[in-house]
Amino acid sequence: MDDSMTQSPTKSAHGGHVSTGPDQASGEKQTQKALYITIFLVLGFLTLLEVFVPSVYSAEYSGNTKMLILCFLAILKASLVAMFFMHLDHEKKWVRWIACMPIYMGVAVILIMLESIYR
Repeated sequence: MDDSMTQSPTKSAHGGHVSTGPDQASGEKQTQKALYITIFLVLGFLTLLEVFVPSVYSAEYSGNTKMLILCFLAILKASLVAMFFMHLDHEKKWVRWIACMPIYMGVAVILIMLESIYR
């Protein structure tokens, strides 16, 4: 009998069967590298937006708009970091929910601040 027929395929950490060929491993590394570079560039762009928002919305009447935009950008950046750099995109749903609790609390704080502003 052939050795390749008797060996069981390897399993990935997520339960799927994975080939261990050198071509596929290098392809996966390139894909992961491209993904992380893309996320890095998106985070850089969002940071530039955060820098320019105060100068664009500098009028006194647009202070609330500026605050909302900056809070939204901060939540978006934190979500990207958590999902990709903390690898929460591969976790079970309940682990993601627990890790996202600060986001839920941040949204609650923003809503409370808005309520006090418009009272």
